[in-house]
Amino acid sequence: MAFELPPLPFDKDALEPHMSARTLEFHHGKHHKKYVDKLNELVKGTKFAKMDLTEVIRETAGSAAHKNIFNNAAQTWNHTFFWNCLSPEGGGKPDAKFAKHIDDSFGSYDKFVTAFKEAAAFRFGSGWVWLATKGDKLEIVSMPNAGNPLTDGRTCLLTCDVWEHAYYLDYQNRREDFVGAFLEHLVNWNYVIEQWETERKAA
Repeated sequence: MAFELPPLPFDKDALEPHMSARTLEFHHGKHHKKYVDKLNELVKGTKFAKMDLTEVIRETAGSAAHKNIFNNAAQTWNHTFFWNCLSPEGGGKPDAKFAKHIDDSFGSYDKFVTAFKEAAAFRFGSGWVWLATKGDKLEIVSMPNAGNPLTDGRTCLLTCDVWEHAYYLDYQNRREDFVGAFLEHLVNWNYVIEQWETERKAA
């Protein structure tokens, strides 16, 4: 069964003015779609065609022979996850229970914001900034290119795409402004908490 491009979980103009419909037309409709199409092309007739996306990512991570499959599989997964991390009603602090978990891990919500922004600012070139967990502690993980914490045995809770195509049409080279808008106005904390609670139940 072929991998498919999932629809956005909101209308293309729903995130304006923080993320424009034009950005989403390119980012979802062209960049994300290209990763899906290329992945299907690469796995056709191989054992990977019968795996789910997370299995493909874990099976190909670190393999020079399957580097292209990993990159396109991870980018397909990363983008799908990223769309779910966004909401027109998002941003700001999460509910009290998860906010306490952030406080316990980072000292305060403000310290978490500072650390997340710094991780994005110091990610040289393209990549992703993740909020992930392995055990009880939350971690901010900055990974280059198609990097995904799944490959290190972590559970992904939140991600921000810091490839230029994620923000350039709206923010030009101002990545920090984009990440600030992401945290202040777009983070879908309900989705983040769902991932956290699912991980806790499975532990």
